[in-house]
Amino acid sequence: MATVGAPVTSNIAKSKAFQSQLENVRKKPLLSSDQLILVVSAVAAAGLLAMAALNWIGVFNIEVRPGEGAGINPAVDFTFFALVVLMAPYGFIVSAKLRRVKQIEDRLPDFLRDVAEAGRFGMTLPDAIIVASKGRYGLLTEEIKKMASQLEWGVPVATALELFEERVPTPLVQRVVSIITRANEAGGNVADVLSMVAHDTREVQLSQAARQISMLTYVTVIYISFFVFLVTIYIMAAVFLPQMITAGQGIANSSAGGTGGITLAFQLVPELFLIFMVAVIVHAVGDGIMAGILFDGKVASGMQHATIMLIAGWTIMRFVVPVLNVTPSAGS
Repeated sequence: MATVGAPVTSNIAKSKAFQSQLENVRKKPLLSSDQLILVVSAVAAAGLLAMAALNWIGVFNIEVRPGEGAGINPAVDFTFFALVVLMAPYGFIVSAKLRRVKQIEDRLPDFLRDVAEAGRFGMTLPDAIIVASKGRYGLLTEEIKKMASQLEWGVPVATALELFEERVPTPLVQRVVSIITRANEAGGNVADVLSMVAHDTREVQLSQAARQISMLTYVTVIYISFFVFLVTIYIMAAVFLPQMITAGQGIANSSAGGTGGITLAFQLVPELFLIFMVAVIVHAVGDGIMAGILFDGKVASGMQHATIMLIAGWTIMRFVVPVLNVTPSAGS
């Protein structure tokens, strides 16, 4: 009898251990990992904004591109760095997590159908999950194997499902786990419930995929319009504005010789170029966040698009668009 009771005692102990693990998981920290990333990025961005302010008032003079002068230009550059530091870590890291979760969710209906098929052969829900865990479900396979191992060690199926839900905390997984748990507690034919849940889950995924395909056109238009804006600025800086400077200098020389009183404020061209730079930054942030929200409704995805546009826009403005060597005079 002692030999027979030993495995039972061991399973009970393991079940209690998993119950304790579940309670520890439920004790959420003060800040989630995503929130912590955002806070650290915000602190670093604040430091860069302080550097921008110090360059603005003349305490520092750090020129990213030589020949553009001190003050406002470095301030704009450090503002760009601050925006990238604020958005890039959160945008790319959280977007990577969302892609992983999506890959897990994409195979969830296949797993549910396999569990339902095993249940139709008279297996209980825990046995059906253990049998279905032998299949391959991409990134979902690892999570299923963890759940199957817990069930083999005697963990209640409700607890194993809750732990799975805690590891993949998405609305879709939470809804599926809730339905399966209630159906198992109520008894009856769980296989039919699993089949319906699998079908409903697949329909939701197909609807989301169709929405993203329809929104992809708008995202493409946003990117095209942004880069058309950059090309327009390049053409103006390479062709139109130099001609304006040349014409203004010619008129100024003629006016100095007493030939007329017509003037052209070509000294304001650098300020115009600075306005273009600010406009590029504003467009990159606004258009990028709009593109992400339109595509999948996630702010993290918007930050990722905004970072890409910011880096592309700043690089083109700083290292591709020609430098306009005009120094505004004090009397202009």
